[in-house]
Amino acid sequence: MAWAMNAAPLLLVHPGTHGVAMYARDMASAVRAARPSIRTIDAADLDAAPADAALHVHFTDRLWGDSPEQAAQSFGALAARRAVSVTLHDVPQASDGERNRPRRRAAYAVVAAAARGVAVNSEHERALLREEAVWSGAAVSIPLPVDLETDAQRMPADGSVGVLGYFYPGKGHDEAARAAARAGIGKMTILGRASDGHAAELEEFVRRAGALGVEVEVTGWLDDAEIARRGRAVSVPVIAHRHVSASGSLASWIGWGRRPVAVRNRYMDEMATLRPGTLQTVDEAELAVAVRQAFEHPESTWHGLTRLPMAWPEAAESYVRWWGGLDW
Repeated sequence: MAWAMNAAPLLLVHPGTHGVAMYARDMASAVRAARPSIRTIDAADLDAAPADAALHVHFTDRLWGDSPEQAAQSFGALAARRAVSVTLHDVPQASDGERNRPRRRAAYAVVAAAARGVAVNSEHERALLREEAVWSGAAVSIPLPVDLETDAQRMPADGSVGVLGYFYPGKGHDEAARAAARAGIGKMTILGRASDGHAAELEEFVRRAGALGVEVEVTGWLDDAEIARRGRAVSVPVIAHRHVSASGSLASWIGWGRRPVAVRNRYMDEMATLRPGTLQTVDEAELAVAVRQAFEHPESTWHGLTRLPMAWPEAAESYVRWWGGLDW
């Protein structure tokens, strides 16, 4: 039986704690809550799927292979056998460096060209596809949704500047530590652990921050309830990653009721427009002053909103509408 042209695809999900794998599973759950007839399939069980079944997948090179080239080859082999739509994550950009940037560009170009439809998580990423010569065709932007915890209690402030998520060089930890030091705040909390392969660099960062007079606590991996509790306890949430693609950390801060101080870039400005009042964007030169002001006025670090645009049900319906318009 041929795959129905107006049918939604199977939703391919991967196991593990990689952020994109977790997001894909969460989005699949949201889609199934809206449309129970849509099915998911684990990557390990793909061979058991009907031969003519279309798929939707979430792609970042590190989830699909040990190198950008291997990841592109894996996706290309799948797309040669089945109709596949894709959400691209971690879109290539300048921060990838001289060695990895062209390799990731080439890999993502292969993926986009092989897919029946391309989605990203922001207008910023859609622009990056063109700017990085990855893809100039049609692409839909479906922003990362926010799960707003309206009944969550505020925690007593712990006196720290907080940075959320995996540690890796370039994520803004050094900028946040320098801002804390200049603001006279001697504590910093990293809510998470080192990204694979970056444990030694995290240790070096802790020493650098210590030399600035900033004591760093690294929480390690935390379950959803505990990371939310700790996230509501930091005095000043900070996002200082200048070369962000799309930020799950920002969505989490907002979901916990927080209003982080964020270094301005195209993505952060886009999110400030999408969800007014949920973050304070500042130029990097103003970060320390903004952190100090937020520390002295803790109410400014909470947005106090009870409804926000693009929650999980809205994002799920956006995907369903998009799939319905693709030429499978």
